This record gives sequence, C-alpha cells and structure tokens, in this order.
Amino acid sequence: MSFADLGLSDELLSAITGAGYTDPTPVQKQAIPSVLMGRDLIAIAQTGTGKTAAFVLPMIDILGEGRTRALMPRSLILEPTRELAAQVAENFEKYGQNHKLSMALLIGGVQMGDQVKALEKGVDVLIATPGRLMDLFQRGKILLTGCSLLVIDEADRMLDMGFIPDIEEICTKLPKTRQTLLFSATMPPPIKKLADKFLDNPRTIEVARPASTNINITQWVVPVSAQKKRSVIERLLNGDEVKTAIIFANRKTTVRDLNKSLQRSGFRSGEIHGDMEQPQRLAELDRFKKGDINILVASDVAARGLDIKGVSHVFNYDAPWHPDDYVHRIGRTGRAGATGVSYTLVTPDDAENLDNIEKLTGQKIQRLDMGGAPAPEEAPQEEKPKRGDKSKTARARKEKAPARAKAPATIEDAPEAPVEARAAREERPKRDDRSQREERPQREERPRRDDRPHAGSSRRRDGEDDGPDDGWNGPIPEFLSVTFAVE
Repeated sequence: MSFADLGLSDELLSAITGAGYTDPTPVQKQAIPSVLMGRDLIAIAQTGTGKTAAFVLPMIDILGEGRTRALMPRSLILEPTRELAAQVAENFEKYGQNHKLSMALLIGGVQMGDQVKALEKGVDVLIATPGRLMDLFQRGKILLTGCSLLVIDEADRMLDMGFIPDIEEICTKLPKTRQTLLFSATMPPPIKKLADKFLDNPRTIEVARPASTNINITQWVVPVSAQKKRSVIERLLNGDEVKTAIIFANRKTTVRDLNKSLQRSGFRSGEIHGDMEQPQRLAELDRFKKGDINILVASDVAARGLDIKGVSHVFNYDAPWHPDDYVHRIGRTGRAGATGVSYTLVTPDDAENLDNIEKLTGQKIQRLDMGGAPAPEEAPQEEKPKRGDKSKTARARKEKAPARAKAPATIEDAPEAPVEARAAREERPKRDDRSQREERPQREERPRRDDRPHAGSSRRRDGEDDGPDDGWNGPIPEFLSVTFAVE
C-alpha cells in the first residue's frame, strides 16, 4: 500500500514524495483513512512509528477548505513539551508546502506579543502546550469555539507532567461537535478515562503492544559502579560505530556536569535541559541536527517525540525512574525503519528500576560486561564492638587515645621540681599569716540614693546637663503646659 491508496490529495502526495517517503507505516495506514472520514481515534503505538505524520497529513487535507477568523483557530494540537510542539510545526511546514494554511505556535519561554499577533490574524492550525494556551485563554486572547479538530499527542506524557486537569478544562471550552484524535505510546487508566469522557465512539488502533520497544533497536544493560560511570560512557562513545548519540540523565545537574566532562575529554557534545531558555534549547538542537555536535546530553525534556534522523545510539547514563521513560528514550534511535543501539548503565542501586523496565517491556535485556563493573574495593573497616562488649569498647578507646605520662607510684618516684619553683612556693604567705598581705584600700562610702544630688534627673555622668527629661528633647509645648480650672 502506498500513500496514494490512503485517499490523500495530489498536492499532499507531491510534498510527501519530495520529503523522501514512499510507503506509509502501519499506524499511518490505519489512522489516515479514519481521520479523513471524520471519526474520533485512539492510536496506541510505540515511538518512532510515524505517529506525527498519521495526524498531520490528513489534517492538511481536511483544513484545505475553509477560511480563518481572528482569535478563533480552526484546529488545535496539544503537545507536552516545547520541543515536540516545534517539531510538529516543522512537519506542517514540510508537508503543507503546497497548501496555504496558516499556523501558530504557542509555547512558553518566548515572547507573547508575536503569538497574539498571529492569533489576531486567524490561524488554521494552532500547536500549543497546555500551560501557555490556558494563560492566553484567561487573558481573553483566544477563543476555542471555532475549533473543529482536536489532537492530544503523547497523552501518557501529559499525564506524567500533570497536564490532565488542564486538558479536561480545555476540552470543556471546545465545541461538542468536534473530531478528537488521541495518540499515545502507553494507555494507563487515567488516559482511558479521559478518552471515555471526551471521545465519541472512537476507533482504537493498536499497532504494537503497549510499552513495547522497537525491534530494530539492540538493547544492552551495562552493570557499572557509580564511580566508574564516566569512564565507561567514554569507552562506549569511542566505539567506531557511534556516529551520533543522545545521552539521557535523570537530573539537570548531571546533564551539565557530564557535558563539561565530555568536552574536556575532546568530545563534540552539547546539552539540553529544563533550566535553559527556549531559544538556547532550540539552538542546541539545531547544532545537533546540522552535525556541529554529534553528542547531545539531555534530560527527559527531550525524550518524547524528537524526530532527529541518523541517531545511531542512545545511552541511559542514569536508569530512568519511570519505566515508561525507558521506552521513549531509546525510541530516539531506530526510527523510520533504521536500526539503532541503546546502552543503559545500571548501578546496584538501580536494580529495582531495571526490574520495572523489564516487567513493562516483557523482555530480558542483554547484559554487557565492560570490565571493572563491580564496585571498587574499599579499605578494610575496623570491626566495631558489639553493644554489650564493654571490654572491646574500652580497649578501642585506649588504643585511639594519645599516649599519656604514667603517674608515679610513690612520692619518691616523682621528678623533683625546679629550684625556682620550690623557692616561689616557700615564699608564699601562709593562710594565717595576714601580716605579710598587702592591705587593701578601703572603699569610699557611697551616698544613699536619696542623698545623691539631682536624683532622678537626666544629668550626664560627667556632670553636664542634658536638658529636662520631658520626652520632647526641648521645651514643653505651650498646649501641654496649659492648666485647666476645675469647677
């Protein structure tokens, strides 16, 4: 089956051929005809199977007829991350080159002014992240009553990021007579509940078993100690077969530190994580796509939906905390029928995470012994005495305590004091010999408080007058000094 058999327009087929594609993927074969028929759709497919084109291509033909109105987009695509939203926009530009469709991208991290101007002109396709869309809606800059087509992409990622309440609110602001498409790699119960609530008699497409991995990806688990992670990752990167690679880490600080370490070792690497501004992240992705760098160290912000051609390897520097993230991470390689390799570095502390990954994917991942994987030998520790063993505790304290001079057994054994010290002791007066003590001068008898001059006044100790203690630091105001006669 070719794209021409799916019922797409000639203009769209020309754009698809120009992009270098000839045969649709399984999810595209099943999804495109249903979307063109106007049916609601639930598509469950692993990453890298062409899910984006499965809804972009039919949307272009559907929106080819009609006109736009200010502040009222005709269709809405919700994406969990800025990077994925930008990638969907690129797909519309690539496949819609023969159609005159207007498009707007609403993402955070960039100025709102240009986005509002695009909405005021009217757009056919609105691609947005839930947070920025809700912000503009609350400001009264957008109306959703004219939206006839809704796409919820990467629904399970939306769930992980806490966007489901926002999506539910967005759905209530859309017209009830609309077409809704839901795409996801996994189908947890909350997503199923969302689909049951907002989709009308949808067709369900399940290209692969939920949470399954791409069979074109060779997967390895590398047992390693935490101290040797960086040396092992550098040995793997130095392999001849590594052309372009994405390295995933769980923490943003790990991403920064690892990238600096790789650059010091001579690798052409870059980084992308959530603390970077949006222009920086897009610029770093552009460098990676152009080949200025061939290694991209990333947090999970880049794990979903990024379609970068030619990624030969994916490295999990940290085993992901959520097993679903493993499927999406390694899905950055082996895309569009190509082959790929993934390595996951696993420390003894990652045993539970690895078990969860293998349970989710239903497979036992091959182990690769890189040598020196066991934890480094530690210095032998002293045996700690048991709680009730007082003899060992006392002996241990005695051994650790600094050496002390042994007390003399008798007076005769004690060393003789110096002559000067003995003479000083002999010259000291005895307790009862008060005649030799110096007489202390007697204290002058202090006057009683009432006998002191100016008692209670605010005179300085040096005798200088500091003024009356009237609280105003000056003469008493006239209105306070007035006396009133009492009848």
